[in-house]
Amino acid sequence: MLHMPHQPLQVAAVPSQRTPVREDQAGPWHSEAVCRRDEAGLFFAPSKEPTAARLSREDAAKQVCGRCPVMVECREHALVQPEPYGVWGGLTAAERRVALARRRRRDMELKTASQAGRIAAAG
Repeated sequence: MLHMPHQPLQVAAVPSQRTPVREDQAGPWHSEAVCRRDEAGLFFAPSKEPTAARLSREDAAKQVCGRCPVMVECREHALVQPEPYGVWGGLTAAERRVALARRRRRDMELKTASQAGRIAAAG
């Protein structure tokens, strides 16, 4: 049997810095977002949040979004990404799911209509 001397596990030290910005949040719109100056807790639910408290918090977050100069860009990011949690661009996660379903349905209808038009033109 081959005997290997025990080597202590070496772990690289992680420098104490701020968490790096996600690549998808490094866009030019992100630095202009009003929510960067507000409490993040307003936009993301704590665990086991009562319904009334959640609705109140979401309404307050949407008011912040309403005065944000990059609300449209933020909303589009959250729909394309897609962001599964929080209020982004004035929409909750549930509202974004509905918007995405509508967008997919519209895209399918446009695709079907386009294909039908090509078939009619070829016929």
